[in-house]
Amino acid sequence: MTRTAIPLYIDDISAFARNLHQMLAASPGPMGHLALLNVLARGAGFRNFQHLRAQAVQSERIAKPPEPKPDTKRVATALRYFDGAAQMARWPSKTNVQHLCMWALWSRLPSREALTERQISQLLNRLHQFGDAALLRRTLIELGLFTRTPEGSVYQRCELPPPADALALIAALHEPPGPKTANTDKTP
Repeated sequence: MTRTAIPLYIDDISAFARNLHQMLAASPGPMGHLALLNVLARGAGFRNFQHLRAQAVQSERIAKPPEPKPDTKRVATALRYFDGAAQMARWPSKTNVQHLCMWALWSRLPSREALTERQISQLLNRLHQFGDAALLRRTLIELGLFTRTPEGSVYQRCELPPPADALALIAALHEPPGPKTANTDKTP
C-alpha cells in the first residue's frame, strides 16, 4: 500500500523544539508510533496527527482544483457537424459551436510550423467539405488559435491548452467509427 506524504511546516522551530521537549519530558516511558506522531503534530500547533492530516488534504485540494468536466451535450452538438472521416461537413450557425469545432480543426493542423496562406488553405480544404477556407482561417485568427504576420503571408498555430469540451470533441473525432465490440472468439 502506498503512503501519502504529509508535509509538516513549522513557522518557528524554536517554539517547536520547546513544545516537543516539554511533551517528551512529560511522557512516562517510550512512545509508540502514533503517540510520537501526535506529539510532533501538537508541537507544530495542531490538536493531533489527524488534525495535521486533514489540513494537508484540504490544502492539497485547494492548491489543485479538480479538472472541469466537458459539456457532453455541447460536444454531441458539435459532433453533428463532422462526418465519419472527421471532416467538417457544414458550418454551424451558433457561435459557441463554431468555436468548439475550430478547436477540432486546430488539433489537426501542424504545430510549430510556419505556413503560407496557400498552405493553410490547402490543409483546411482537406478538413472541411463546404469550400470556405478563408472563413476558417479568419476564425482561427479571431479565436487566437493561429497567428499571422500583418501582411498575412505567414500563419502559425498557437500552442494553447484546449478547454475540456474541446478535448472531448477531439477525442471523439479520433475514435474509430463503428461499435466497439470485444473479441469473444476463444479458439486457440
